[in-house]
Amino acid sequence: MKRHRIRHQTGFRYAGEASASYNEARMLPAAGGDQLVLSSHLEITPLSSSNTYTDYWGSRVTSFEVLAAHRELTLTATSLVEVRPREHPHRDLDWDELAGAAESRIEYVEQLGQTDRTRPPAEVVALARGLADAASAPGEAALAIARAIGERIEYVPGVTAVTTTAEEAWSEQKGVCQDIAQLAIGALRSVGIPARYVSGYLHPVPDAQVGETVTGESHAWVEWWCGGWRGFDPTNLIDIGDRHVTVARGRDYGDVPPLRGVFAGPSSSAMFVTVEITREA
Repeated sequence: MKRHRIRHQTGFRYAGEASASYNEARMLPAAGGDQLVLSSHLEITPLSSSNTYTDYWGSRVTSFEVLAAHRELTLTATSLVEVRPREHPHRDLDWDELAGAAESRIEYVEQLGQTDRTRPPAEVVALARGLADAASAPGEAALAIARAIGERIEYVPGVTAVTTTAEEAWSEQKGVCQDIAQLAIGALRSVGIPARYVSGYLHPVPDAQVGETVTGESHAWVEWWCGGWRGFDPTNLIDIGDRHVTVARGRDYGDVPPLRGVFAGPSSSAMFVTVEITREA
């Protein structure tokens, strides 16, 4: 078991004075399974009216508006989360059983359809098909596909944007965790395996000392369903463990951005982000 304190600050600086802004944030970790949220708080500056709810995909959302003139919007999410070691049991569904089960519930059906962000190029579809045909079962195929995508895309910050699609990232053969996750999801869905996008945090230091604060960042990985949901981090080629903290899930990045909104005022704004993670146990 590990206990992590996470301080995630983000927001916008406007080129001038914004007269109003309307936003929603997904920055507070989700409780459930092997993850226990001991405390969580979201501070919004300037002060505003807000509403918290759980969205369709089960993520915690804070929607808010700022109706006073402001030049900067700042959100600071502070959370204390206890994460237990994750089990990854092997599932023995065969392909016919998976196809039948995946059509039985809407949550699986919705994670089978491609989106504009996850739709893979023909080369990725062929790669996934070859690995699926060589595997003895869907679970084995899913792991092989996620690993193959992670091995082929070089992690290079700054070469893609939040709007980059899986096809664009594949053509570059470079990207960040968001791109690698969306490519893996597209590849898994192309062979009939339901898959979803997970956003959260990864403590970057495997052997971090208790009390040590390090610079972190938002992270993304995948979960697929072959009889049960199973997570994998294709960017780092590792199983989801007690260094991963889950915040939100969805079909792709578009369902889980930490902060998005609209504003009335100047024609441009700059976004800022900092993440600090402290191991506390």
